[in-house]
This record gives sequence, structure tokens and C-alpha cells, in this order.
Amino acid sequence: MERRVVIIGAGISGLLACKYSVEKGFDPVVFEAEDRIGGVWNHTIQSTKLQNAKDGFRFSDFDWPASVQEIFPSHTEVLDYVESYARHFNLYPYIKFHSRVINIDFVGESFEEMKTWDLWGGTGMAFGSKGKWHITVLDTETNATEVHQTEFVILCIGRFSGLPNILELPPAYCSKVFDGKVMHSMEYSDMEKSAAAELIKGKRITIVGSQKSAVDLAIECAEANGVKYPCVMIQRNPHWLLPGNGFLISHFGHLYFNRFAELRLHKPGQNILYWLLATVLSPLRWGISKFSEIYLQWKLPLKKYGVVPRHSFLEDLSSCQIGMLPDNFYDKVEEGSILIKRSQSFRFCREGLIVGGEDKPISSDLVILATGYKGDQKLKNIFRSSVFQKYLVPSPTSTIPLYRQVIHPRIPQLAVIGYTEGLANLPSFEIRCQWLTHLLDGNIKLPSIGAMEKDTARWESHMKRYGRRNFWRSCVGTTNIWYNDQLCKDMNCNPRRKKGFLAEWFQPYGPADYAGLADQKR
Repeated sequence: MERRVVIIGAGISGLLACKYSVEKGFDPVVFEAEDRIGGVWNHTIQSTKLQNAKDGFRFSDFDWPASVQEIFPSHTEVLDYVESYARHFNLYPYIKFHSRVINIDFVGESFEEMKTWDLWGGTGMAFGSKGKWHITVLDTETNATEVHQTEFVILCIGRFSGLPNILELPPAYCSKVFDGKVMHSMEYSDMEKSAAAELIKGKRITIVGSQKSAVDLAIECAEANGVKYPCVMIQRNPHWLLPGNGFLISHFGHLYFNRFAELRLHKPGQNILYWLLATVLSPLRWGISKFSEIYLQWKLPLKKYGVVPRHSFLEDLSSCQIGMLPDNFYDKVEEGSILIKRSQSFRFCREGLIVGGEDKPISSDLVILATGYKGDQKLKNIFRSSVFQKYLVPSPTSTIPLYRQVIHPRIPQLAVIGYTEGLANLPSFEIRCQWLTHLLDGNIKLPSIGAMEKDTARWESHMKRYGRRNFWRSCVGTTNIWYNDQLCKDMNCNPRRKKGFLAEWFQPYGPADYAGLADQKR
């Protein structure tokens, strides 16, 4: 049978999927809706920087150029780096730009037949069934649509773009009653930099949100308008954000991202010895999380401005919600060009917004909602089949159940790269793409559908245990080494990547540790 591969999206995950597919001898087609690669990095605001130190956010076989000196590169430097990677590995010929995928549909196998399968795709192989995917693609330049056929689809559409999460309020309190302008941070990020600067200049701006995009927007507005028109931030649930310097960021890897650190956590599929060890070490786990909280409250004026999070540092870390604070954020708060209001509720009025517990409105000309995205709905919407949609999002209290965070046990000949998060997404996406192309090439033997579903259930329980209310973010950041170990074993590669006992257990793991993984066997 034919072994055609289609990749949807030319962001970082799509480029990695393309590169490793080509190395395995495939000739993939990459559909990209825009006119350039880079995905979400094409839609950032002027002040955005990389959330990770660049040494932890790099391709394993393609380092940052020497010209990039900052530890946390700017968004333009990140985009240049990604484009250099695509040029270096000659990926552009595989990409069809201006090609927006409208939907995908699996044909050739009935759902009744698929329900009887014990193995993924009927045979446990990537190209095992007689089914094919039909992909409807819109040419955004001509508005013509065309249906393409392929045996395997790799979805690399991301979860932090495309479908904004807009808060629903009663009609009397919704944005329609407001005389000013309301927009989502996605719309602002999509604007030309000069147009965005013009939009916020001399405006009374209120930002709803407390994570990275919200604080970046607040800095941009504060620098444009100063104390004359202070930017107001409404934070419903403040999160732990790290300053770019100091003890915690300097020792973050040793505290949280080595094998010993992961011994403190109960992990999916661990044996009884590891379980007992995690139980014994749980006071240390609590203590290090509490130390991080105390340090941040000492380093930053969180109490003074009423933004001490109600949840633990470990909870934010386990749900991949730890972000980097702009260097001068609290300087702007101190001078009065950023005002912070903490409130669980707010409503619109003609003049602006009214937060819970207050009668006086926050007078505003522009309200920017930095309220995130509906990544699960975006992924669900690309499928024509309501059956597959239900498989992906079985209930509001479930994660998207992906075996090895890549394939759904009951959706054949399809993989998802880039939905499950890590604290440094690029290296997480890379090892998943290596695992996937081993599967495409027939070098990985999958367990039964039932066994895969049990494994996804164990990972969901783990995410709920540590991520708690934000389990839905499907984060594997705090157990990343353990997760990578499973992928390495599947690929018959040695999961122990360091040299020497002390290094293996106490040095932080990073992208360079997995360099050349595809060529190494146990």
C-alpha cells in the first residue's frame, strides 16, 4: 500500500514532524494556512520574549547562532532561528503555503468495523488498514477548495491560537453594553506592530488576565501611556511568575528538572518501589514548592499588591503555567502606570468594567481579554466525524486521551504533535516526532487498544493529581524525564543519557541529552 503522509501546520511541531519524516524516507506534504512558517511565533506582541532559557529551547541537532547573546531571546530571534532550521534541513520544498485545512475525514473503514479492532488501525501498524484520510483544503489566495487523500495525518495545529476563549456573561453585562472597543489578545497580536502601537496610544486600557500574555500586554501599554493613562489589570486567579534573574531561576533545573527531582512525584506506570519512594519524599516535594513560594514573595511585592496565588507553586508547575515576568513589570506597578485589581468576577457597563465588590466602574476606552484559547475545541473541530470528535473530548472533566501523548487509541492513522505541553515545548515536540517516525517506519510495536487506554487513564490521573483544577492543560513538564524514558524504550534507545551516576541523577536534563537519539540503539 501507499505510505503518504500529510502534516497540517508549519509551526515548530510541523517542521520537526517534516524533518524526521523525510529522514525516514517519506515525502510529506505540509499544509500551512499562512504565508510563512513559525506558527504562534508569527503572532506575538512587540515585547514578547522566549519563556525558557535558550539552552533549554533548542533543536537537538541545530544550535542557536552565536549572534543570539541573550538568555531569553526576543520573538524575532526565535522566529529567525526556526526559519534557519527549516532552511538548513531544506524543509521549504515540502510546504504548501496559503493552504488552510477545513476538515479531515477518515473513509474506507466503517465505525462498526473499527469498534471490533483489538489493535490500533486493526493491525497495530501506522499503515495497517485500508482506510484513507480525505483532507479538504482551502487555497486562501484563490478561495478554491480541493480534497487530498493520504494514508497518514499528523496534526500540528497548536492549541494557543485560532480559537480564543471568550468569557460568557449575561446579556445585560456583556461587552455589547460597553461604549468602547473589546478585543482578544489574539486580535492584538495579529496586528502590525505600528498599528498596534497606534491603537493603544493615549487610551485608557483594561486587561483581563494574569498569565504571560496579560503581563506582556500590560508592559506594552504602560510604556506607551505612562501614569497619565495607567493600564488596569483585572486578575481573577494570579499565577506564580518567575523573575528573569536570582537564585530560583539560576537553580531551577537542579530543583525540578533532574531524575532525583522526579523521584518526589508519583508517576504513571511506576513500580511499587518508586511509589513508596515518592511517598517517603513527599515532605521534600512540599518543602521545595513552599521554598519557591517564600522566595518569590520575598523577591517580588506580591503581598503588597494582593497577587499571591492561592494555589501552590508545584500546581502551577505541574500544569505548565509557570511563566517569566518582564524585567520591569513591578517597576511599572510601583510608578503607577500599571494598576492591579484582583477579582473573581467583573461585568461590562457603558463606561468600562465593574469588578466584584466595587460600585465605581473602571473607565476604559479599550478592553483586551487575555483569557487564553479553546485548544481542545480547535482540535475537535477539524474532524468531520462526530464519533472521532467524541473520542477526542469524551467529557469536560477529561483530558484528550493520547497514548504517549501522540496517538489516540481509537483514531487510526493519525497523530497529534503539540497538544500536550511541556515546560520547554520544542524539545518535547522533537522527541515525540522521533517516536512517531519510528512508528511510521514500523519499528515500534504498539500494545492493544485496551492497554493503550489504560495507559492514557493513568496519565490523566497523574495530571489531575498534580495539576488539579488545571489538569486539562495536559502537562507532562514535571515528569518529562520519566515520559521521555518511555519513548526511548519504545525506540529501543538507552533512556539514561548522562555519563556517570551523579550526573544521571542530579544534573538537569535538556535538549542536548537527546541529540542523535534516532541513531542510537541499546
